[in-house]
Amino acid sequence: MDEGSGDFTVTGVKKRIVEVAFNSKIHDAGGSHGISVVSKKKMADTPENHAILRDKFSRIEASRLEKEKEILEREQKENDSKEKGFKIQTVETGQNKRIVLITHFNVFMYATCYWIQSGTLPYLTKKLGADPVSFGHLQTVFAISQLLGGPIYGRLGDLFGERTALITAFSSSVLTYLLTGVSYSLPILFLSRLPSVFLHVMQGSQMVVTALSSDKDRAAALARLGFSYGVGMVLGPTIGGLVTTNFGEHSAAFLAAGGSCISLLLVILYVPNIPKQVQPDTSQSVLNIKQIFSLILLPKAGALLLVKTVCGIPIGIMQSMFSLIAMEQFKLPADQNGMLLSYIGALSMFMQGIGISAFTSRFTDLTLLKFSSVSLVVCYYLLSLLSSLQDFMLLQIPMVCSLSLINSILQSSLTKAVPSSQTGTMLGLNMAVHSTIRTVAPTIGGAMMANLGYPSIGYLGMGCNLVVLVLLKMLNLQ
Repeated sequence: MDEGSGDFTVTGVKKRIVEVAFNSKIHDAGGSHGISVVSKKKMADTPENHAILRDKFSRIEASRLEKEKEILEREQKENDSKEKGFKIQTVETGQNKRIVLITHFNVFMYATCYWIQSGTLPYLTKKLGADPVSFGHLQTVFAISQLLGGPIYGRLGDLFGERTALITAFSSSVLTYLLTGVSYSLPILFLSRLPSVFLHVMQGSQMVVTALSSDKDRAAALARLGFSYGVGMVLGPTIGGLVTTNFGEHSAAFLAAGGSCISLLLVILYVPNIPKQVQPDTSQSVLNIKQIFSLILLPKAGALLLVKTVCGIPIGIMQSMFSLIAMEQFKLPADQNGMLLSYIGALSMFMQGIGISAFTSRFTDLTLLKFSSVSLVVCYYLLSLLSSLQDFMLLQIPMVCSLSLINSILQSSLTKAVPSSQTGTMLGLNMAVHSTIRTVAPTIGGAMMANLGYPSIGYLGMGCNLVVLVLLKMLNLQ
């Protein structure tokens, strides 16, 4: 207390601030519609206040709707961008149809160029003074290069994309054929086989088709690549023979290099990077052998590769011994042997171009695998019994159709058994199995023909496909 003034001062007491709010309901002129408000000041219940509040709330609601619309549009743009960047594309779009068309043309060009130089290679080695043993060694170097390069090439495609893989493959083919063209000595000719470690155009094309096709259509899409390859395989030896006869073996090799250059330019100009659903880790090494062969440990992938190996052994041996069978068993001269090969090629092309699509659209993969295996058991058994050329040619109809079907289904199933970011590596392992069989088949086939005779190939095929049927029953391949 201040004695002089008579006033009292209270200390140590906290000041409290009390918020006061008023609940009001403001009605319109008719009194039927009201707006409930909470405010610091009591509002009079008049039509004017009702109109003011109604306008204010309308502006707030319009602003809220506008913001929501902006947010939805932004989210939609982001989703569209993600889908465009990461979804698995299908061949229905115009750009993808162009990519697939160019891929088929390049497979045709690759087959044509490969068979141009392949058909002239025996004559070139002979011209350089090589004997049949040296030619066999040359083929072995090529087979081993292909065997080692397949899985690594597939991983290259997985990490850096199908476009990079195709550019690498066609660059390899250009270098291989150019070195063949300048091979005026055997060491250079052997050296020309080394770049073929990445000469996997067919595998790269399969990677493109796999990325641009749905699971349902994949077997037929992959088979159609075989049709394009078959056309080039028919034309290539003829063109190579004409060029070799008129201009020499080296000119044929240079022509093959020129054709490969055209395909390389088409890829660079018209084949874009194909986005993947799951982006791979590009920091990983292409030569990660553990990562490559870890795919074999996947239950379904390992089982499919086992089936591929077992059913591939007898046909690999038969293909390697085909010319010998035609010559020894059916006494065919060289020109008729070529006609028989063309007949089988035509059957294969028909099946790959039309037949496989008709089958896969109506039946499941497992049903078709079982049907093909049963058909091959019967075909190989009949093969061991027949002795006339006419019977052999008739038997090729169901046999070639069943082989084309089982190979296409297995190849398609392998790409479905692994994540989309690893389909290239899986196709590489599939190619490695094929290369391994192709490497050992001539030796095994020669021993069988010499010691057991022609029927032994039929018995082997029958036994292997019975094993395939057992594997399909035991393994979970649904």
